[in-house]
Amino acid sequence: MASGDDTPIFEDDESPPYSLEKMADLVAVWDVALSDGVHKIEFEHGTTSGKRVVYVDGKEEIRKDWMFKLVGRETFYVGAAKTKATINIDAISGFAYEYTLEINGKSLKKYMENRSKTTNTWILHMDGENFRIVLEKDTMDVWCNGKKLETAGEFVDDGTETHFSLGNHDCYIKAVSSGKRKEGIIHTLIVDNREIPEIAS
Repeated sequence: MASGDDTPIFEDDESPPYSLEKMADLVAVWDVALSDGVHKIEFEHGTTSGKRVVYVDGKEEIRKDWMFKLVGRETFYVGAAKTKATINIDAISGFAYEYTLEINGKSLKKYMENRSKTTNTWILHMDGENFRIVLEKDTMDVWCNGKKLETAGEFVDDGTETHFSLGNHDCYIKAVSSGKRKEGIIHTLIVDNREIPEIAS
């Protein structure tokens, strides 16, 4: 900057969220969909330095330096509900390692399969905003963009309705029996008297 201009390289005068040093030891990245949103979990494992660092949504949750034991596990919590997560570090041969993520004691794959049975998720765009709405079927809690909503349940002739508001929009999730034992209860999101299609799990 020969002109003597002292404007920062980054407009907000902050360093980038990821340093080159971090990128060198980054060994695993997972995206985990919970009721309060999709969380990115990143794991650094320095096999020469013994470093272990866990980031959740870009925020450092665990940092351990100079660990002499290169295998093991790191446990931490994710999201508003403080869901338990564990990264397992296993040696597979020589200096090669395998990294697996468990959520609430289940492999990520099993957790997500179970979650698709216990939740419904809808994405909608209105008033210039995106909304991610999640129904937890076991508790009937409704989440929107990371926050648990206040709801009111109501019995109706053919099932139940769980009412809530998004801004000045009236919304409810209607639960009716499918009439088929294997299908169970069908949940439908209605916003301003319009049915919103569910996203595929």
